[in-house]
Amino acid sequence: MKGLILSGGHGTRLRPLTHTGPKQLIPIANKPVLFYAIEDLKEAGITDIGIILGTNMPEKVKEAVGDGSKFDVEITYIMQGEPKGLAHAVSVAHDFVGNEPFVMYLGDNILKSGINEFVEGFEESEFDARILLQKVDEPERFGVAELNEKGEVTHLVEKPNEPKSDLALVGIYLFKSTIFEAIKKIKPSWRGELEITDAIQEFLNSQKKVDSHIVKGWWKDTGKPEDVLEANHLILDWLEASNKGKIEDGVKIHGRVNIDTGSVIRKGSVIRGPVIIGKNCEIDAYIGPYTAIGDNTRIIGGEIESSIVVGDSLIECEKKIVDSLIGNHSCIVSIGNRLPKGYRFVIGENSFVNL
Repeated sequence: MKGLILSGGHGTRLRPLTHTGPKQLIPIANKPVLFYAIEDLKEAGITDIGIILGTNMPEKVKEAVGDGSKFDVEITYIMQGEPKGLAHAVSVAHDFVGNEPFVMYLGDNILKSGINEFVEGFEESEFDARILLQKVDEPERFGVAELNEKGEVTHLVEKPNEPKSDLALVGIYLFKSTIFEAIKKIKPSWRGELEITDAIQEFLNSQKKVDSHIVKGWWKDTGKPEDVLEANHLILDWLEASNKGKIEDGVKIHGRVNIDTGSVIRKGSVIRGPVIIGKNCEIDAYIGPYTAIGDNTRIIGGEIESSIVVGDSLIECEKKIVDSLIGNHSCIVSIGNRLPKGYRFVIGENSFVNL
């Protein structure tokens, strides 16, 4: 069985961060979201993996992932060009997949439970597709599945205006090679894209069998800033405490805190976990719960909580920053010592903010 990770798309809902790189490289708990997909496939025994690249700086994905050896997998890069839908992305991988069954994994999705139980037995099964489902509050944002009283999939529709079900398709699919014939039979949707839901519906229309599983653990599609921050919360809930840096006398550590090599926590700082701090950071501040600080970051003064600092940044102020997503090489400074209720940011790389 092969793996196929989709890492194209423009990531418009995550701008300005995606002006300088693909959304799949935005870190969750200091690790690019794309890496979670690779690790899930590897854990399920899938080591031959194709990554579909789009037009938004694909070279950055290649630089981050390399040939796959650091994950103990083999990576093949496949150019999609302009994104024309998930089914189009699958179709351009036909030569890579060949006649083998495969897992299609959207590279901006995270699944707590991994995919082992869903992959097991699929290759030998009678099913042409296996889809993962989860109940959601806003099904109109997703592909939606309808099931009959027997629990069998009867109908699929992409982002319906009036959903007839609250069962969203999780961004992980299992297919036999027959999917390529189904894709040839579909036409672009009202969005102008070849929808993978239409290709699976083609299976249903032709009496082929589609299996479904309800995902019981959490799943996140990290398509918007609030989704990225929530995924960061969920991952940090499983953080293991570790200290490879230096903690000066007088620092207060509460809860699970992970500090990487070369980082220094200065006297008077308060770190309230779960918090992860990358390599070569300097912290002289209050770092609140559910915060991820990327490598080579200095935070001097003030407070920051429930946020992601991607890395290589300077935050030097007496302000409180909350629920923020701060890109690489950003600088946030302030004048004065009055501590307000809080500031919220979503800023891209190389930004400068003077408060």
